[in-house]
Amino acid sequence: MALLTADDVLNKKFQATKFREGYDQDEVDDFLDEVVNTLRVMTAENEDLKSKLAAAPAPQRLSEPESATGMLQLAQKLHDDYVRAGQEEGERIINEARAQATRIVAEAEETSARTLSALEQERSLLERKIDELRVFERDYRTRLKSYLENLLGDLESRSATVQPRQPGEGPSFNG
Repeated sequence: MALLTADDVLNKKFQATKFREGYDQDEVDDFLDEVVNTLRVMTAENEDLKSKLAAAPAPQRLSEPESATGMLQLAQKLHDDYVRAGQEEGERIINEARAQATRIVAEAEETSARTLSALEQERSLLERKIDELRVFERDYRTRLKSYLENLLGDLESRSATVQPRQPGEGPSFNG
């Protein structure tokens, strides 16, 4: 497996997430920019050390195995430090995302409860209005029936007072 270069890290693209799950892309980009800058500095220092080592006189080259071991230990320590820092940053981002998800769910539940409460109140109001309309309808029908019965009664009383007609005569009223 080849080691990453600064350009590898800089050109790395992450897939966009659905519904805003996952990492904040701006934070990931900022972090990757820091990694790229660090890698570039380390690469420059490494090249500088390589050129100094190549220019060193022959007697110093006799201790090359010791300095190579020291370099490897230093590189391993730096690697471990960066891995640990990356893991800590990843855990921090995940914890923030979880906290945000919990907050969003709580807000959604609160909004749902408020909406259901408002709808229940509206339903109760509509049911009262329906009951009032039913009472009004019953009252109206009763009054209309009474009015029509009174009219029929008046008609019947008037028809009782009408004298029977003789053929060819028009209606006659006593009264």
